[in-house]
Amino acid sequence: MAEEKHHHHLFHHDKDEDRPIETGYADEVDYKKEEKHHKHLEHIGELGAAAAGAYALHEKHQAKKDPEHAHKHKIEEEVAAATAVGAGGFAFHEHHEKKETKKEDKEAHGKKHHHLFG
Repeated sequence: MAEEKHHHHLFHHDKDEDRPIETGYADEVDYKKEEKHHKHLEHIGELGAAAAGAYALHEKHQAKKDPEHAHKHKIEEEVAAATAVGAGGFAFHEHHEKKETKKEDKEAHGKKHHHLFG
């Protein structure tokens, strides 16, 4: 029997990742759906940063507790800290994308900003 395998990943990498999410209408973009997508990825980045930071602290504690393997724990601490920084950067990037999508939505629907000073 040929069974189809369904892979569930946290991050779905699509070749056309930068293309906007479209509705069924020609050239109309669903900004709310795209904003929600970026918000979801932002939250995943935040969770990743928190988890990696917690693991870095755990490894720092293990290095003190287990002096025989302290070097290994220090290396794992540094890797976890770098991962936390990367995940934080990803969350920041997605936050920026979410704001940009919100701005595009306002511009597309005629809501213009009126700058009084500047």
